[in-house]
Amino acid sequence: MQDLADRDATINPPDVQSSLTKHSKLDVTINCGSYDSQLERWLPTSITGITIINGYDSDREALLAIKSQINHDPLGVTSSWNNSVALCQWQGLTCGRRHQRVTKLDLSHQQLDGTLSPHVGNLSFLRFINLEDNNFYGVIPSEIGRLSRLERTTLLGISRRSFGNLLKLQILYISYNNLTGQLPASLGNISTLQVISFEENNLQGRLPATLGLVKRLVILELQVNNLSGLIPPSIFNITSLERLSLGGNQLSGNLPVSLGSNLPNIRKFVVAANNLSGTLPASVSNISNWEGFDVSRNQFSGKVSINFQNAKNLYFLNMELNNLGSGGSGGLDFITTLTNCSRLRTFSIGYNRFGGLLPNSITNFSTKLRILYPGGNQITGSITWGLTNLVNLMGIGLENNQLTGTIPDSLCMLKNLQLVNLGQNALTGRIPTAIGNLSLLNKVGLEYNQLEGSIPAEFGKCQNLMLMALDDNRLTGPVPKEIFSIVTLSVALDLSNNLLSGSFPSEVGNLKSLVELDISGNMFSGQIPYALSSSSSLCYDPIARFISIDIRAIHHISQLQSCDASGDAEIAVFARG
Repeated sequence: MQDLADRDATINPPDVQSSLTKHSKLDVTINCGSYDSQLERWLPTSITGITIINGYDSDREALLAIKSQINHDPLGVTSSWNNSVALCQWQGLTCGRRHQRVTKLDLSHQQLDGTLSPHVGNLSFLRFINLEDNNFYGVIPSEIGRLSRLERTTLLGISRRSFGNLLKLQILYISYNNLTGQLPASLGNISTLQVISFEENNLQGRLPATLGLVKRLVILELQVNNLSGLIPPSIFNITSLERLSLGGNQLSGNLPVSLGSNLPNIRKFVVAANNLSGTLPASVSNISNWEGFDVSRNQFSGKVSINFQNAKNLYFLNMELNNLGSGGSGGLDFITTLTNCSRLRTFSIGYNRFGGLLPNSITNFSTKLRILYPGGNQITGSITWGLTNLVNLMGIGLENNQLTGTIPDSLCMLKNLQLVNLGQNALTGRIPTAIGNLSLLNKVGLEYNQLEGSIPAEFGKCQNLMLMALDDNRLTGPVPKEIFSIVTLSVALDLSNNLLSGSFPSEVGNLKSLVELDISGNMFSGQIPYALSSSSSLCYDPIARFISIDIRAIHHISQLQSCDASGDAEIAVFARG
């Protein structure tokens, strides 16, 4: 499109054009016949009475008006906005090369505080505006709707009446603010839109069906709002869509059976944390561009009949916290189709109704896999499948299933593991001494099993541990002192309800940041370690079946929260929270 600035000679009489070059303001009487409407188009600012303002200076005045409503500018971004500095050298601005008009206003991440002046609507050559990550308040004025050249905006908020006029807008990014109200149906009038992002606001109401009219839309991000109702079918007919993110709302209804056929270009699909129900469409198998698929925290049910064998770029798959599966065998067969997903990093089907054995094909998952989470189901069998191929695994969660057998030594060969949760199963045998190989281990949960033998002293090599839950097993013997060399152990140490014996190590005082310590339901003897007084974060119930109780240790605790002198507990040194 020919720029208006290039048409100066054909639109303006020579005398007026030369005068505009010499003067910043002209007081002239408009007697130019047919020229007056053309002058208004050429001069993009206001014509008040008989005063015509030069476009260059109107930009200056608009920006000074914007500056005047900024109450706090700690980084001094607008300090150069004054008459001693050329307009196009002001910080945060970009001017066009030919017409020297402001085309870009970027004040993002400047910690500014104030309101946005309506004079922003006078920056008529503006194509890009970014006010992200500031403390602007109020509603951005409707005058922004006059910016017909605007292609991209990242703002605090915007008057809904303005949308219909932004006919060249391609990117609308208004995320991470406190925008309220409903999405305007007028968004459907902007056929040029390619990106709509309103994530993490407080939008309410239903999604407008007119969104389906934006046929060039590539990204639609509306997650973490308060949107409700059904997802309009028209949205699932935008064939250009590559990313659809609607998670964290209150949307209901089913996904269309034809989802995989109508969205051939979809790469990322996020509807997590809604109230969606029904089965997952088998047509999802038709999509080969998958990168991320997140349907977690809904009410989806039934068998997963999706074949992911063509989704070679899939790296994130999350189906947790639904009602998928039936508890019987065969419900996990779809796992085998994931072995072709060479980029898969996260796989979670936790807390559903899957039953039966985990397919051995899980050992052929991508070596890039970071998170493996089938916990909270009805999975049976033993952990006999080889894990050594998953060399980059960082977290494995198999808790709350019906697993039997022993903990395989192969688990301890995965040296990148940071989280291991095998609690609430029926595992037997000893805790492998090779657990000490997991030097990056951050959290370990083996509670509520039938594990026997002593606690491996090799745990002391896990110097990044923050949480250790070994409670409700059949562990015996003394607590190894090496555990108390783990100064990072701060969230919880739960050894309760075992058969541990002996005196409790005085080295417990090394755990100065520990919040929860529970050793109740054991066979400890001796005094409460005086060293506990060096811990400042525990709360205590000192009633215990010690041969003797040294209350002095309790009195030295600097942040004692409660001492319940009633009851008949073993020793309960704990702080739930």
